[in-house]
Amino acid sequence: MSRVQGSKFKVQGSKTGVQSRAQVKLINPKTLPTPVGFNHGVLIEGNRILFLAGQNGANQGSEIVSDDFTAQFEAALKNLLAVLKEAGGKPEQLGLMNIYVTSREEYGQARKSMGAVWKKHLGRHYPACAMFEVKGLWDPRAKVELEGIAVL
Repeated sequence: MSRVQGSKFKVQGSKTGVQSRAQVKLINPKTLPTPVGFNHGVLIEGNRILFLAGQNGANQGSEIVSDDFTAQFEAALKNLLAVLKEAGGKPEQLGLMNIYVTSREEYGQARKSMGAVWKKHLGRHYPACAMFEVKGLWDPRAKVELEGIAVL
């Protein structure tokens, strides 16, 4: 069971003048830490686009699972996929994944082990991806964070 909140709003097309109703559901699986200032996922019914908030390698208690880059990557990927699953999606519906790392060098050194983790959880599905080296992430121990967009 998840913590799901919803709201309805009207969207007016700028060219057509047609109004449509969209149902927005906030997806926050109980297996993840309670979000503060964000949601783990935003599901827009009708359009079925799921925006997946950045997930780091934290466990349900908001603690980074390890200082190992690959272990953090796997935990972050599991967290991202948990939000996707909670919304009724499958890994192959992931259309975009952005990868934020604090060290491009460490990312490069872990590519082989990360590839094994990727295949374990995503098989041969490769969404559009981008990798960004950043100065820091919200949790000072975090080395990697994943965010994405899925079409359900």
